[in-house]
Amino acid sequence: MRSSIILLALGALAFGIYLGVHHASRRHADVMTSPALAAAPELSLTDLNGAALHTASYKDKVVLVNFWAAWCKPCAEEVPQFIALQKKYQDQGLRVIGFSVEDDAAELRDFYRKYQVNYPVVPSDLKIADAFGGVLGLPTTFVIGRDGRIHGKHNGATNFASLEREVVALLRTPQS
Repeated sequence: MRSSIILLALGALAFGIYLGVHHASRRHADVMTSPALAAAPELSLTDLNGAALHTASYKDKVVLVNFWAAWCKPCAEEVPQFIALQKKYQDQGLRVIGFSVEDDAAELRDFYRKYQVNYPVVPSDLKIADAFGGVLGLPTTFVIGRDGRIHGKHNGATNFASLEREVVALLRTPQS
């Protein structure tokens, strides 16, 4: 009897912790899309090809920052769609940056070549993701406006029709 009560209490405690974490993560996502927009971090990094990448040089551009991994199936499925968006809107000021999280360097290079990725990919870790406010899982995509502020965050597999509407709206915003 006593062990049943202890098990019931532990189950209730675990469920309470789950609800608290789930609620906190939902609140975090809501903050990222609220009118009080966070400034995107300014970072100086090196991409997969050894080129310097300075996020400050993307001023007056609309930027999609995608945290992903080559070993992550939903992430890999999104890459061709990011390639298509980059190609379609680059002349209007769209830039895509991929932050590959904890990929094996050789596998990442093979993936990059196989898909003919047309945007910079930066080998990274979760410390870089923390600079953007953190990610709860992969893939996660941040939408940054010409004003250098984070206008949206997509956790998990992205709805590209919705993302494209966001991009087009931000591209129509005048440059500062």
